[in-house]
Amino acid sequence: MLHALTDHEHEFHTGMTVDAAMEVALALLRPEGFDIATYDFSPVPLSHEGEFITPAVLSLCNAPEDMEGLWCRGGYYQIDPVMEASLAVSRPFAWAHGGRQSPVMRKVLAEKHSPVVSYLHDTRMTCGITVPIRAEGGALATFSAIRLDPERAAAGDAEQLLAAVGQLGRIFHDAVYPGFDAATRTSRHIRLTPRERQCLRLCAAGLTTKQIAHELSRSVPTVTLHLNSATRKLGARNRFQAIARAAHYRLLEPDA
Repeated sequence: MLHALTDHEHEFHTGMTVDAAMEVALALLRPEGFDIATYDFSPVPLSHEGEFITPAVLSLCNAPEDMEGLWCRGGYYQIDPVMEASLAVSRPFAWAHGGRQSPVMRKVLAEKHSPVVSYLHDTRMTCGITVPIRAEGGALATFSAIRLDPERAAAGDAEQLLAAVGQLGRIFHDAVYPGFDAATRTSRHIRLTPRERQCLRLCAAGLTTKQIAHELSRSVPTVTLHLNSATRKLGARNRFQAIARAAHYRLLEPDA
């Protein structure tokens, strides 16, 4: 059915929920031997320290019940080799934790990924295709199709479906992304109050503390309090570093 994807594209509509889109996607994937579909979206994929930030959206269709907890709260998302590969390339790629591994994955696999690889072996999720999707403002989404207990030749067979799964992943994202609200599109790794963001935004524009106080009709000590609080929350040494980190998390944008 994937080879006739254009005949089914109408089943995806702009603004549909992730769950609804997942049902359509998995129905198209199953005839090709895929058992599980996953999708995640991160408005800011990495912290300023270079670690993966748990995504704002994570949808797992037909996956093991404990997978969401491990990835969102157990730290597995931060050591998932597929996520590292998704940052390294912009094209769909196949992966296999058994048999022949793809060149993309061979470049990133390391000892730190062992817990994730072991889990995938234990749950029989040893072969799949992942589609990295660069979104607005540097956001990252990935769509994956996974096979359970594939035969040794499955990895090579999966490579023949890269283009079709890649197209499906992008159609999926284009359908669900318009339905994301402002909170979903904003990084929640660092939480600043609206006033703290406003003060930082004006500081980044070059205003002094006194000028910010005048602009907001607040006292200088109050503005200083907001700036110092934001600097502390960002783990910055000074306001210049706070502005840089706030920009990294897209907290200086008007609708952040």
